[in-house]
Amino acid sequence: MSRQEALNSFSQDLYVSHNQIFTYLNCSLKYKFHYVEKRKPERISITLPFGKAVHAAEELFYGSMKAGNNKEPLQVLHEKFEKVLCKGLEKNSGTPIVWKKTTPDKDAALAMGKAMLTAFYETIDLSGYAVVDVELPLSARLYSDTGLPTDFMLVGIIDLLMMDEHSEAVVVDNKTAAQPMSESSADENLQMSAYAYLLAANKYVFPTSPVKCRFDVLRKLKKPKLEIVQTVRTAQDRKRFAKIANAVLAGIDAGIYMPQPNWMCSDCSYSDVCKAW
Repeated sequence: MSRQEALNSFSQDLYVSHNQIFTYLNCSLKYKFHYVEKRKPERISITLPFGKAVHAAEELFYGSMKAGNNKEPLQVLHEKFEKVLCKGLEKNSGTPIVWKKTTPDKDAALAMGKAMLTAFYETIDLSGYAVVDVELPLSARLYSDTGLPTDFMLVGIIDLLMMDEHSEAVVVDNKTAAQPMSESSADENLQMSAYAYLLAANKYVFPTSPVKCRFDVLRKLKKPKLEIVQTVRTAQDRKRFAKIANAVLAGIDAGIYMPQPNWMCSDCSYSDVCKAW
């Protein structure tokens, strides 16, 4: 099941995802262009189809481990990556691609992705862990500060859920990045707070228990490497996330949209219409 199919399988109730919350917090005007007006992107950064292709190869790897099979051969992961990347580029052939220094063209992107997956394959160690699920779709009711249920469901798809040697859940998010992720960035990341909220609400952990989280970051370097950054989400973190999510929903309901210039503007799919706003 694809990520979109998983999202479509959720209840037809009103729902909000982490991506929607993240987009609104970083630029509410971009949220309006994308989710409200559903505008066609003016351009697409290569990081989007590239990341999806690496993610698809990692999903294949972990899916085999969950099924109790041996590791997929590295060549199979390379082929999966190439197929998904080429399909993504073909799908967006009518939209300009913003290439990056580390991936300046298609051939360089293919070479970088395969080098990154080789680093992943040679580095990843699942000793002491059991794969519980891959691409796990979850949903949960959002509650207000006073503990009352709202009309909205929070939805999300967890890349990887594992069980450690202490029989405790560990949620993993796979990322690709040129820059390293700092401990402080991992601790403040709302995506993990959303996942922890979903896990607790679906009884994968006790309501007041902390949730073990980690980011597996594949770095886009001349010699790619896998870096693992660990963090934890407490019950208080989950409560704070729900408060932020409800504030975002209130802003959307009130029709509050404005440009918020930041480092993400260079890759924005709507920079032309934003400048004309």
